[in-house]
Amino acid sequence: MDLQKKAVFFDVDDTMYDHLHPTRDALRTVLGLSERFPYEEAYHRIRYYSDLLSAQGGLLEGKAGPDELDDMREGRFVLALQEFGVNITREQAVHVQKVYLDRQYRIEPFEGATSLMDALSSAGYLVGLITNGLEEHQMSKIKAMALENHVAPEHIFVSGTVGYAKPDPRIFEVVNERTGTLAEHCCYIGDSWRNDVAGATAANWRTIWFNHRNASPESDVLGAYETASSYADLKKLLLPCSQTTPASL
Repeated sequence: MDLQKKAVFFDVDDTMYDHLHPTRDALRTVLGLSERFPYEEAYHRIRYYSDLLSAQGGLLEGKAGPDELDDMREGRFVLALQEFGVNITREQAVHVQKVYLDRQYRIEPFEGATSLMDALSSAGYLVGLITNGLEEHQMSKIKAMALENHVAPEHIFVSGTVGYAKPDPRIFEVVNERTGTLAEHCCYIGDSWRNDVAGATAANWRTIWFNHRNASPESDVLGAYETASSYADLKKLLLPCSQTTPASL
């Protein structure tokens, strides 16, 4: 076991790919919303309710059943869209969810994502993924992007299988234990302030907020973090001067 091993882990949803695209496509297809509808604002609220309802139902830790999963998936659309003056029925929410899932399995990584992962691996880093959700669902997205060609399966951690979900720092502790790494040698990259930035800093990991939507911090974070808005930015932070040996984390 090499406790000096440097490691970089990525979030999946809206970090490895644009999570807004399948959401927007589903809302347009099912509800016929216009181009003027504030899709990005609505997307943030859908994610908020997704996290809230998942936490209430124990979904992210794999503690809930199919009924709770359906309630979350439908409820997040109903509650979020109400805030924008769009009232939908549960039946419409079911249809939105169906189209959303279909679109979500036809996704591509952000430009520069997989090349950065490969460059990090070549530079000697352990590269992995830490994502909230159910194993089958998250792995379907990972396979849709062919990320298993860039990350070893033993370095992919899904909250529904691990038993802890971000922002709980215990999921990061499990990752350290299973990969034989130390917190001070690990970096985490994610788009969610609540789950990724707060969670990773609480676990004493180096944290990079992938803020490609120019969002504002949602709360105070007890710890330092860096910000990037593109994979080009991430490469500059992680591989300055395109060095071939791991930079200090």
